[in-house]
Amino acid sequence: MSKTMVPYIILFLASVFIASVSQVMLKKAAMRPYKNIIFEYLNPLVIFAYLLFFGTTLIGVVAYRIIPISLGPVLETTSYIYITLFGVFIFHEKLNRKKVVALLLIITGILIFALMG
Repeated sequence: MSKTMVPYIILFLASVFIASVSQVMLKKAAMRPYKNIIFEYLNPLVIFAYLLFFGTTLIGVVAYRIIPISLGPVLETTSYIYITLFGVFIFHEKLNRKKVVALLLIITGILIFALMG
């Protein structure tokens, strides 16, 4: 991995994190009651979340100009870590043994790819 690639990897990871935040925003919006279906989709929280998704797509396109295609999906798996942590800390979901094992496997896979890939 070259030094010129590192900023793009960080950029890609930031876009994955922001996409995870937008998923949390969409879940928060889905948990609210609405008068009708139009307000369910046309409210500031949902619109901003989709704008974030669009922005992260553009960031991904920029990052893929430098990082190899094979690295993108590996970096994308970090979203499972973010989403699990958001679920536990924001939505008070339970972190059971299966989830912990799954997260450890994901982290192990990322490390193996980073060190040997």
